[in-house]
Amino acid sequence: MHEMALCQGIVEIIQEELRKRAFARVNVVCLEIGALSHAAPEAMKFCFEVAAARTIAQGARLEIVETPGAAWCVACSKGVEIKQRYEPCPSCGSYQLQVTDGEDMRVRELEVD
Repeated sequence: MHEMALCQGIVEIIQEELRKRAFARVNVVCLEIGALSHAAPEAMKFCFEVAAARTIAQGARLEIVETPGAAWCVACSKGVEIKQRYEPCPSCGSYQLQVTDGEDMRVRELEVD
């Protein structure tokens, strides 16, 4: 389950921000997850709770914003939205797609006291 490693990375980001800004606690972590990132939102919520235990982020709520996948279709020269890899272009049916967005995951915002 790679979600645990991802959540441990999120906690490390929070610890780094703590060193820079010296806040008392984390209330909310807003996380963007791309549709093509291979990170399951429900697993992320569970793993974040475990990874945040006994840290400044313990008890923080994890809000997840899912962003769509996008690709450039070589055949019809259009940018298209895709839900998963290896699906055909929704415009022309071609499989000649180059993923352009939706693979990433990032901490978008921290709500702290």
